[in-house]
Amino acid sequence: MAYGFTDILQLIGSLGLFLFGMKVMSDALIKLAGNKMRSILATMASKRFLGIATGFLITSVIQSSSATTLMVVSFSNASLLTLPEAISVIMGANIGTTITAWLITILGFKVSMSAIALPLVGVGFLITFSKKENSKNWGEFIIGFAILFIGLQFLKEAMPNIDDNPQILEFLTRYTDAGFWSVLLFLLIGTFLTLIIQSSSATMALTLLMTAQGLIPFELAAAMVLGENIGTTITANIASIVGNYQAKRTARAHFIFNILGVIWMLAVFYPFLQLISLIVQKLGSASPFVNVAAAPVAISLFHTIFNVLNTFILVWLIKPIARLVEKMVPEIILPEKAIEVPKYLDDKMLKYPETAIATLFKETDYLYKNAIFEIVTHALNIHRSDILSDLKTKKVIKKSVEDFKTDVRALYLSKVKTIYGEIIKYATLAQSTLNLTETQNSRIMQLKLANRNMVEIIRDVRELNRNVSKYLGSENTYIKDRYNNYRKLVITVLRVIFLYRTELSREEFHKELNVLRNKIEYSLEKENVNIDRLIREDLITTDMASSLVNDHDNVKVLMEKLIEVAQILYTSKDPLLNEIQEGVNHMNTAA
Repeated sequence: MAYGFTDILQLIGSLGLFLFGMKVMSDALIKLAGNKMRSILATMASKRFLGIATGFLITSVIQSSSATTLMVVSFSNASLLTLPEAISVIMGANIGTTITAWLITILGFKVSMSAIALPLVGVGFLITFSKKENSKNWGEFIIGFAILFIGLQFLKEAMPNIDDNPQILEFLTRYTDAGFWSVLLFLLIGTFLTLIIQSSSATMALTLLMTAQGLIPFELAAAMVLGENIGTTITANIASIVGNYQAKRTARAHFIFNILGVIWMLAVFYPFLQLISLIVQKLGSASPFVNVAAAPVAISLFHTIFNVLNTFILVWLIKPIARLVEKMVPEIILPEKAIEVPKYLDDKMLKYPETAIATLFKETDYLYKNAIFEIVTHALNIHRSDILSDLKTKKVIKKSVEDFKTDVRALYLSKVKTIYGEIIKYATLAQSTLNLTETQNSRIMQLKLANRNMVEIIRDVRELNRNVSKYLGSENTYIKDRYNNYRKLVITVLRVIFLYRTELSREEFHKELNVLRNKIEYSLEKENVNIDRLIREDLITTDMASSLVNDHDNVKVLMEKLIEVAQILYTSKDPLLNEIQEGVNHMNTAA
């Protein structure tokens, strides 16, 4: 019986059903475990073996190396992962994807799922009516899991039977009897199929079925598996097209890692297959070279051992691979954006809560370290370079005598107002469109508060600026000294924030800010005493006294808000770490 066009359509439809089941199952698992998995990814990839374990864990749980890779690319784009960290996670993801092959092999060939697949769809469908979101996701997972195996069953039935279609075997023989050239050809076929289908799991299912049906021998199926390892890298490379140079580096690293693995495997291809055959026989099965029934297990074993060995060999070359990729994709310094335009806000970063929060942090941090720092210092007639220098505070004050004639409002309108509005809009969009945990939502609220404080800092320093400019040139040395003392206090705060911040840990910096707050409070109390003395001894005019009293409050609020913003940005415990700790605590309580 000829294998016709209708049969080909049935094969494609079966593959489509398999892919749909895989997608539904993977999407449901991402909803169930996505937040925790992304939290782990963002915080546990700092060391190479920890990164590998993280990649393996995530891919094993969500059953999609493509989803893991896309997360890695997005996290690299948001600077949440360095290039070596991203490479180690991808290595782990390559091992994690072997779980899918075993799932198909064991449940698709060793166990008949067809009898329970449809009842499972029914059970999953009923569970989706639950009011609890988690229960709905479990229902979707069960449906996807069942559909995957229904699709696999259809694939088995749609595969051409050699006994009924001997011409297919004759056709394939032309390409399977060319020795090592056949290996290279089927490697390309595996790559091409994965490029088209965009799922290494689906290509693996086809490979296993073709081998089980006797359409291709064990060695050529192994070659297709190697091709799938290359083809699967296309997902990351497509995702990186719209990303920055860091995302592109991560995608190239994925490609290089898989290519290097295929190259060394081809060098030892036949001896390695003999080793796999020996292991399979030791496990009580027949040789996959002579018995097609043994092929699916042998292919899954080959896939697993190859990926584990490849990771173990290349893990020691993470840094050289990173250096190679850095040469291939040089750092791109983007042209400086206009002053009033946000530097980091990017709608593409709104895909995940973690990347959205990282983007909001970077924009807020940039605004604080640049625009706010500049406006505050210039409003007090101080150069930023002097704040960051080794000059003693007294000397900074002594040399800063000129009036900068700073227009605080103009600076606010040109450097802050638009960016502030965009940050608040971006934060609100993240809160309304993303599935945030309580901790993540709290972090976004903190960043919004930090931005609001920065706007209020400008308002406070604007009030202060008028009198600083007015009285620094006064002949009354008492009023001049008092305003210089206010300037000293602000310089002290700015120096702690912008100099010590990079030298201390989060905890140490938090303590330093608390000490600073106490010092400022004590100094301001002394200032109150001094103001009272000046008024009592009639050393300043009534207008001067009024200005000093008002500006005393302005300086106090200004420094409080500068410290509060610094605490929000640089000392708040990472919300992702919080989530992991909460999960650990929950498991400990349950145990």
